[in-house]
Amino acid sequence: MRFLLFISGICMLAAYSSCSTAYKGLQAEGENDCMASFKPAFSRALYNTNVNVVGKHLSGLLIIKTMPDSSVRMVFSNEAGFKFFDFGFKKDDFTVYYIFDQMNKKSVIKTLRKDFQLVLMTHLQSSNRYFIEKNDGYYHSFRDGQDYYHYVTDASCKELLRMERAGRRKKVMEAVMQDYRNGIPDTIGIKHSNFSFTIELKRIHDAPDQ
Repeated sequence: MRFLLFISGICMLAAYSSCSTAYKGLQAEGENDCMASFKPAFSRALYNTNVNVVGKHLSGLLIIKTMPDSSVRMVFSNEAGFKFFDFGFKKDDFTVYYIFDQMNKKSVIKTLRKDFQLVLMTHLQSSNRYFIEKNDGYYHSFRDGQDYYHYVTDASCKELLRMERAGRRKKVMEAVMQDYRNGIPDTIGIKHSNFSFTIELKRIHDAPDQ
């Protein structure tokens, strides 16, 4: 039952829409490599994971690993080893290797894919690049269909303040990556703006990186 409620929550989230406008003045931007320094280098990393959707909770372990073909594999299972999903990410490709039957909904997969693509920064090589300066930071933005992936830095592009995924009108979710060690963030947080849905990752450091 808790899985059905969990999936129902994500499906409602994916269906939510907004009519206000939060992003104006985006300008086309040429090649800008400053974002590359923030892209996580997940050779192999293991995270304690907590997921909360409309009062329902899942916890477990998420392993993120770069494969020999440069794709990134992401596997989430509970503490007893029961697997929830196994995803593969590449620049222009996304593969569902496995997903638990009760999570196997298009809206659930779509939401998780987009959230993790923001964190993995799979859009950095896109030709649809934009830039805007706002009071709260410098937005380096990449368009993918109707979605915009925003990476907000300080003026010198030395600090990644946060990341945002948005539609044409309004922010959908926000994420942070903090405390990088050897190119891998210790803490990753994902929070949706219009619905109660959060993902919290805390790295386990006794897991080897190679």
